[in-house]
Amino acid sequence: MKKTKTDHYTDKEALEFHTKKKPGKIEIVSSKNMTTKRDLALAYSPGVAVPVKKISENPETAYDYTSKGNLVAVISNGSAILGLGNLGALASKPVMEGKAVLFKRFADIDSIDLEIDCSDANEIIQSIKNFAPSFGGINLEDIAAPDCFIIEQKLKEILDIPVFHDDQHGTAIITTAALINALDISGKSIKDIKIVVNGAGASAIACTELFKRTGVSQENVIMLDRKGVIYKGRPEKIDQWKSRHAIETKKRTLEDAIDGADVFLGLSAKGALPKAFVKKMAKNPIIFACANPDPEITPEEIEEVRDDAIIATGRSDYPNQVNNLIGFPYIFRGALDVRSKTINEEMKVAAAHAIADLAREDVPDEVVAAMGGNRPHYGKEYIIPSTFDPRLISVIPAAVAKAAMDTGVARKEIKNFDTYKEKLKQRLDPTVTIMNGINNLIKNKQKRIVFADGEDENTLKAAIAFKNSKLGIPILVGKEAKIKKQIQKIGYDDHFDFEITNSTDNSKREKYTKYLFKKLQREQGLLEWDCDRLIRNDRVIWASCMVACGDADGAVTGNTRRFGASLEKIQQVIGARDGEIMFGLNLVVHKGKTIFVADTSVHEWPTSQQLSEIAISAARVVRLFGFDPKVAFVSHSTFGQPVTSRTEQIREAVEILKNKKVDFEFDGDMQPDVALSEEYKKLYPFSKIVGNANILIMPGQHAASISYKMIKAFGDSKVIGPLLIGLGLPIEIAPLRCSTSEILNLASIAAYSSDIINYNLKN
Repeated sequence: MKKTKTDHYTDKEALEFHTKKKPGKIEIVSSKNMTTKRDLALAYSPGVAVPVKKISENPETAYDYTSKGNLVAVISNGSAILGLGNLGALASKPVMEGKAVLFKRFADIDSIDLEIDCSDANEIIQSIKNFAPSFGGINLEDIAAPDCFIIEQKLKEILDIPVFHDDQHGTAIITTAALINALDISGKSIKDIKIVVNGAGASAIACTELFKRTGVSQENVIMLDRKGVIYKGRPEKIDQWKSRHAIETKKRTLEDAIDGADVFLGLSAKGALPKAFVKKMAKNPIIFACANPDPEITPEEIEEVRDDAIIATGRSDYPNQVNNLIGFPYIFRGALDVRSKTINEEMKVAAAHAIADLAREDVPDEVVAAMGGNRPHYGKEYIIPSTFDPRLISVIPAAVAKAAMDTGVARKEIKNFDTYKEKLKQRLDPTVTIMNGINNLIKNKQKRIVFADGEDENTLKAAIAFKNSKLGIPILVGKEAKIKKQIQKIGYDDHFDFEITNSTDNSKREKYTKYLFKKLQREQGLLEWDCDRLIRNDRVIWASCMVACGDADGAVTGNTRRFGASLEKIQQVIGARDGEIMFGLNLVVHKGKTIFVADTSVHEWPTSQQLSEIAISAARVVRLFGFDPKVAFVSHSTFGQPVTSRTEQIREAVEILKNKKVDFEFDGDMQPDVALSEEYKKLYPFSKIVGNANILIMPGQHAASISYKMIKAFGDSKVIGPLLIGLGLPIEIAPLRCSTSEILNLASIAAYSSDIINYNLKN
């Protein structure tokens, strides 16, 4: 099976992704407990009759008693799927499920995909009209023109909930934001600029209309379709949507139209804009080449003939990516939160200006961390915020909600926008921000990371993803023939470019044996041939020696053996960092709340001194992840009730920290629910940690390991780790039989830790 064009995965991997665990990408999860007979009676008969009556008396209360207010329908008939064409309603389902996942992931909006097997616009309209009462909003997707225009316009007339065709308006909003900033940077007035729009599909028409609503003059826009310039009196039949943008002009071709133009917007095809045409544009031209997946002209081609252009594309590997993901989740978030009856033009303009304004702001440190340590500055190469900018969730919905209120389409008012913005921030999944920041940072460093279990399928997939995502340089430990066989099994050809190493490399084997013998001859009384046997027979030992001897920057192992077995081998090669304790730390995210759990993997019964040291190191690491550390020493008791022999070392650890006068908040002993639940604050008003903790220091490894593994097994939480903190060199251990994504995250963290360790050594 051939690789896909992105090279980030094979067709086989893409299919496996959609089939593992449960087929597809979405599921329905109850938001209420359903454990007792009483729960069932309240949820269904007879209790459900009460909200039914309330809604029948006042339909607006459906927002209070049902999921309607946070539920969006993602709808398609499959007539224009991802540029692949009309492949039918059922074929569009994976895309619509994907859109539903994005709604949840970026804006915490529940959504369900609905594929309508019909090509008749009126019948589609009637179908949506009939089931629309179930939803708070309608997102139309991948519907071919002109039906997309007809369907959206009619639904907006007959429904009292937001209807939004993202292919049109999402692109238009992001592109308009980019235009606003590009004009500001180039010193041009929106009222005077001349624009050429190459393409006359749904996106191009929506962009043009929003440009004009933002201030561009009707006569200053020339639109072209496949037959050339759309002008008044053109003999070929032009539909009503194109004809709105026909102007009086003698220009007939793109070459004619581009002469002296200030702006080129391409929503057409690869290679549509030759370099020679770019030369003919006005001073400081603005070129948005947004054809997917390949632009009308590449930035490199533009730069060969112009050095004064501001350029945007639809691709993530160039600056200024026009990506609908910057818009649609947050636009719906704002509209839903005020129970808007529609998404009107004022709300779209407000979104565009909010996006544009965000790019002009100084980028704060927490956003720099989320973007991999790079601090972008407003200018030619930064006119649109990053897709992963965590400020998007608070800025865009607030602007959209306010516009809805100002224009009278909101059913509900937001009284305090500062409070609203803070609540919006809490909807973000912090693991994504954390890992995106780490991945962006390590892309610039290209560390060499050893994947010790190179023959294992999940490890190999992680190594391939690490390489193809340009996160660094993977090195596989294993037999070349077995690794190549696994690569073929995954779906790649066996010529995939990997560095493969093992103990048949005599020069490395001799070097590692000497290193290990020098370290262990007195520590463990090993002879040189004992060390040679370890090097030859154990991949973890080999990988650890590669890092210790400078042949790699970091390593990831595990997955094929118990954590403790891997740790034992690593510790034979590498010791703890000077002055720091070694321990396991897990990051756990559940329903927007992030906690760090320690020690999950090293110390069976840590002493009071060790507990205090774990707390100090955990606080340091948590700060690196962008959190303000708040440490709770957890137990089966709370502030001495009940007192047992097992609480003594915990209370002593708290006293040790008090004497050290550390720079973070801490308290204990306390039970986990007291540490995490705000309802206990009134009971213990003297403690700043009660209800606020984000670091849980466990009394023993058994409690820590049981806790995080139970949470992970339930499946509704995200777990990263355990991270091996305090080891002298960056090696991470994957839990037994973990997923490809988990191994990939640990490899990224090893690369990130390598950079931190090297920095600390130099300074």
